[in-house]
Amino acid sequence: MDYRIVDAHAHLWLHQDTEVDGMKIKTMEGGKSLFMGEVRQMLPPFMVDGRNTAEIFLSNMDYAQVSAAVITQEYIDGLQNDYLEQVQQRYPDRFLCCGMVDARKPGCFPHAEELIEKGFKAIKIPAQRLLLSEGRVYLTSDEMMRMFHLMEEKDILLSVDLADGAEQVGEIEEIIAECPRLRIAIGHFGMVTRPQWQEQIKLARHERVRIESGGITWLFNDEFYPFRGAMVAIKEAASLVGMEKLMWGSDYPRTIAAITYRMSYDFIVKSDLMTEEEKILFLGENARIFYRLNNLVELPYIKNMSE
Repeated sequence: MDYRIVDAHAHLWLHQDTEVDGMKIKTMEGGKSLFMGEVRQMLPPFMVDGRNTAEIFLSNMDYAQVSAAVITQEYIDGLQNDYLEQVQQRYPDRFLCCGMVDARKPGCFPHAEELIEKGFKAIKIPAQRLLLSEGRVYLTSDEMMRMFHLMEEKDILLSVDLADGAEQVGEIEEIIAECPRLRIAIGHFGMVTRPQWQEQIKLARHERVRIESGGITWLFNDEFYPFRGAMVAIKEAASLVGMEKLMWGSDYPRTIAAITYRMSYDFIVKSDLMTEEEKILFLGENARIFYRLNNLVELPYIKNMSE
């Protein structure tokens, strides 16, 4: 390949030990985790200690020729800010790490101030987790809006995953109206296999909003490789907002329990539904510009022993 690939949605953690909606998530052995009342294969089984480290991911990235990755967060993994601060300092040209505030309870504004002071250039909110059993937390609450104004002022990017369909689209529209210079990345390709997913995609009609495809192979898992339905959805999204507003993401490492890391973008490279120019934009160039990744490394292709 004569272009650079950027992964706009991946995860790292040293261990999982947290609760979401009163249900436990905890690292086990052999890549498994206790996940909300059942045992799930959270990682590939060869990651026996449950440590999803930057070094293991870098090995996968080098093999798959992925120059850089945006490390996002999710409440199901617990807050990983301390580890990701170290990762950002250690590998500044390979990772852009998002800090995460716990928006499920008061205190997100001073926490955001602290993360920005520590050098985080992006903050993540898994907004789909704000529809709590004890009551919904709105993205447009006074404290959250105060945080978004601070992020706009400091030029801190907002990475956000939304609940299915249009459930939280109106809240994002209000944030955009209040903070028009805030850069926003919408994750999980708008929850593309759910009804009204296009409403999330249309948010990218705003100048500083982008859509990333982290988790798209999970959402189309039933049809599996080569994910023809995912390709059709990417083309539909492009027809709504333009290919320049869309970015590839893998949702590593959860998705590679089912497929290899390279397979999470290889189906796009081999597809006949996108032009070469569209593939260059979607797989890396759009993310390079949006996330301001100016020192992308060039990685050689390494042959497999089976070739």
